[in-house]
Amino acid sequence: MLYWVMVLKPYSSETDHATTASRMPLPPWLRVAWPRPGAVDRVRDVLADLSLNTVCRSAQCPNQGECWSRGTATFMVLGNRCSRNCAFCGVDTGIPDPVEADEPGRVAEAARLLKLRHAVVTSVTRDDLPDGGAAHFAEVIRALRAGCPQISIEVLTPDFGGQRDRVARVAEARPDVFAHNVETIPRLHRLLRDPRASYTRSLEVLRMARELLPETCHVKSGLMAGCGETESEVMDTLADLYAAGCDAVTIGQYLKPRGGRAKVTDYVTPEQFARYAKKARELGFSFVMAGPLVRSSYHAETLVHHACECAVTPAGDNISLPPADLA
Repeated sequence: MLYWVMVLKPYSSETDHATTASRMPLPPWLRVAWPRPGAVDRVRDVLADLSLNTVCRSAQCPNQGECWSRGTATFMVLGNRCSRNCAFCGVDTGIPDPVEADEPGRVAEAARLLKLRHAVVTSVTRDDLPDGGAAHFAEVIRALRAGCPQISIEVLTPDFGGQRDRVARVAEARPDVFAHNVETIPRLHRLLRDPRASYTRSLEVLRMARELLPETCHVKSGLMAGCGETESEVMDTLADLYAAGCDAVTIGQYLKPRGGRAKVTDYVTPEQFARYAKKARELGFSFVMAGPLVRSSYHAETLVHHACECAVTPAGDNISLPPADLA
């Protein structure tokens, strides 16, 4: 059975990632082999036939080869041009594309053709739309439910301007996982995020989602490491996320994509990621994924289907679920 998983930022051994001015050498734990020829053809062809975008390509994700060879990827709806311009992001910015009314049906058809158990849907930020794209997210969720009744659904949303009615519109469609990434620690927010984003607003979006969704639904967030944050700042951010109602969190290494302006300040070691994961578990998070190649929805199906108590990905990333949460 195939999964449809969302991931963020990129790296492959063929991609040139500028880091600092001194061009730090890439550590071995960040080197990724591309899969054998033909392994990604099925996913690529379905996406192309249905004219669907993925964050895998738009954000130049490092896990694209692994995920596509497993039959997984991420639906990116509402076009591939963002109305914001965050310094860390590789997604195109500019005048957004018109909303395509038939896109929810095409997403559902892709999920059906690929026999997905778990679908992850994200989007660019659409400040140009009256509702920020909330109604479109809800339509995609409903189309997936209608076309694939057994599927679990995760949405990774923009901040919707912090408007409660927009968050409520998505929550009413009942995704199994509502995710919104805080992305970084408070001190670095103004350096890395578009001025229209704010750390406080992101926490409030997560808090609203927790209030609006039933307890059976998960609330999730993610942040990047390697941007100049300290260990104590990451620990404080984890505490903020848990207090806002998150029960799931991801932490991964920032890698500068083509088009990104923020530089990598350091390559965080797997041991440091393990410390972050330990802290998150101690705080009470029911799902923690931390590691160099972790992106916000990498192996996202694990959260919903609880396939294991503790697993290690090929990249050595930590995935943890307490025994009480296992199916």
